[in-house]
This record gives sequence, C-alpha cells and structure tokens, in this order.
Amino acid sequence: MTTRPLRVVVLVLWISLLVTAGGVIYVKYKARTLFNQLERLSQERDALNAEWKRLQVEQSSWSSPGYVEAVATRTLHMSMPEQKEVKLVPP
Repeated sequence: MTTRPLRVVVLVLWISLLVTAGGVIYVKYKARTLFNQLERLSQERDALNAEWKRLQVEQSSWSSPGYVEAVATRTLHMSMPEQKEVKLVPP
C-alpha cells in the first residue's frame, strides 16, 4: 500500500511540472510582446522628438524679426511710419 501515496506524489509533481512549464512559456511570450511594444513606442518617441525639433526650428525662423518684416512688407504691403507720424503715449 505504499505505492499509492508514491503515485499521488509523482502525479502531483508531474502536474506541477506541466503548470510551471506553461507558466514559463507564457512569461516568455509576454516578455517578447512587451519588448516589441517597447521598441515600437521608442521608435515613435524618436520620430516625435525629431518632428518637435523641426517644428521648433520652423517656429524660431518664422518669429525672427527679419521674416516678420519681410512678410509685412511683401504680403501685407506695410511699411515703417515716418518719424512725424509716430506719437508717444505717456505711461
């Protein structure tokens, strides 16, 4: 009658081994999935950083005094007022 408890122990160990193996497979799959997601998000972050830098350069060039003056004179047909047309308002 000592073989019955031994069989139960072996069966429990065998089931534990299968569950553990399944857990290892699942964890490796999940790690690979998360790593692929991390790489995709890293590439997206790098692309967004590059676009942000490009937009900053574009904004700085558009806000430069020379560009603003050029647009004002060419597109809007504006010009600097004469000295006699300028009035100072006291604070």
